[in-house]
Amino acid sequence: MSTCCISYIRRRFARRTRKFLIQTKVYSGDLASSSSFSRSLAAAPGTLGLHSISNASRRVCCDAPKRRRFQVLALAVKRSPKRLKYATPRFTKEDELLYVEVDPSLSGADSWKLEPVVHLLKQGGVGVIPTDTVYAIVCDLRNHSAIERLRRIKNPLSILCHSFHDIDTFTTGFPRGDGQGHANLFRAVKHCLPGPYTFILTATKELPKHCIRYGTADAKYTLRKNVGVRMPDEPICQAILEKMGSPLISTSVKCPKENEWLLDPVVIADIYGPEGLDFVVDGGVRVADPSTVVDMTVIPPKLIRQGKGPKLHWMVAED
Repeated sequence: MSTCCISYIRRRFARRTRKFLIQTKVYSGDLASSSSFSRSLAAAPGTLGLHSISNASRRVCCDAPKRRRFQVLALAVKRSPKRLKYATPRFTKEDELLYVEVDPSLSGADSWKLEPVVHLLKQGGVGVIPTDTVYAIVCDLRNHSAIERLRRIKNPLSILCHSFHDIDTFTTGFPRGDGQGHANLFRAVKHCLPGPYTFILTATKELPKHCIRYGTADAKYTLRKNVGVRMPDEPICQAILEKMGSPLISTSVKCPKENEWLLDPVVIADIYGPEGLDFVVDGGVRVADPSTVVDMTVIPPKLIRQGKGPKLHWMVAED
């Protein structure tokens, strides 16, 4: 073969080499592919290397589009933080129910056991914790989807608070008297809380609307202005509320068919676990003694249900 022919063939393949190098950069943006392609040509100096060229071209054309699509998707995520926010799973539930046994007195050696419970609550979990009366199913006050899950299990709902500051934030609070003959009920209530009482108060705009609705997700909601508020005198419950830093939405645990209080956490896990519970905190077996319910939206306050908390002189029994 003449020198001219050899020079022509080499120039021709040099052009093809540049073409494939450009394709490699366009599709993958990775110089590693172009370098491997050059090595395939250099493997047999003085030869045409047609087999190596054809294999390299197939590798570039087949693999490169996948890399390109991946890069475009990654670029879209970087340019859209909102998409990244809503694409992140809010809560991933394991197949098994988290069951935590805690000493009812909550000694210092057991407080660490509540950390995974608080983590689940903050991630939108729904579970069971003990109170100073009966067990309660709870979830985060500000998590809409968790509250909808709680409604499918049971309603109505009340608020578990850690302090009077929480009560004053999400309700109008207790009447403090005006010096014109109206009693300072706040001073009287301070002797009751923390304790086994549920006080019905007027909700403020700070309370999310989905916390004060009747019905389920499949029914038409009717807004109400009042909400039940609790401040349990129970170490485990108070520790969870303190770690959360915000109130919890709760409802007492009853047997679905017999409408009786469920007092054994093992039985609660067996019955409500398949309904979608994420955790159960075992604080021991309770006594069937619910909270005393008092309506504070009327003057004088009306006793709706007599429970564990004693009736006080400023409460009027319902006719």
